[in-house]
Amino acid sequence: MSSGVHTADFGAGVLSRAVALIHTLVTVQALLLLAAAPGLAGLLLLGPDPANLPLAAVCLLPLGPALAAALYALHHRSRDLTDLHPARTYARGWRLNALPALKLWTPLLAWLTVIAFTLTHFSATGLPGWWAVLLGAIGAGFLLWGAHALVLTSLFAFRSRDTARLAAYFLFRHGRATLGAASLLVLVAASTALLTEALPALLAAPLLLSLLHSSRPVITETQEDFTG
Repeated sequence: MSSGVHTADFGAGVLSRAVALIHTLVTVQALLLLAAAPGLAGLLLLGPDPANLPLAAVCLLPLGPALAAALYALHHRSRDLTDLHPARTYARGWRLNALPALKLWTPLLAWLTVIAFTLTHFSATGLPGWWAVLLGAIGAGFLLWGAHALVLTSLFAFRSRDTARLAAYFLFRHGRATLGAASLLVLVAASTALLTEALPALLAAPLLLSLLHSSRPVITETQEDFTG
């Protein structure tokens, strides 16, 4: 009897759940980097010249499906040390979400590239300075919309246009979730500027787990009100 209880309880304790989480994070992190590796390798070859921004955007295309698969794997992770399949779950997330993610990720990158290119050549535009502030605010808004869209497209099978509309709706509907995404974006920007560009990539899995946590109200409302 005692043996059966210990067997049933194995993998369900706090320590086991912590080990399961660490194992999942490490596996998802490695698979994310592997999936995005072609583009990340291309970024390493590009210089910091603003003229390379369109090429950098092309290099970042594989990152969208890689992030979507990672969010899927983290959301569907097991808390039980005896039932861990993060690699299998990541692969399933990539198969399900690669194309839907690209349909949203590609125009997002295109818009951000246009904004970044304009800001890096702003003196040549002849526009007043407040335009630069406006463009920066628009870019930040697109990034926050992209965070919501990435979560939605990773976890739900909506049409791309419906995902885009829901992401825009949730920007203001759930201010705390949007603020959480903004905090993560600030953290990524600060770590990139002050430390190294590689740090956000190396910490992508924990950052995405934090995004999922802050997006709980968005996920819950979508499940209750927008799915059958």
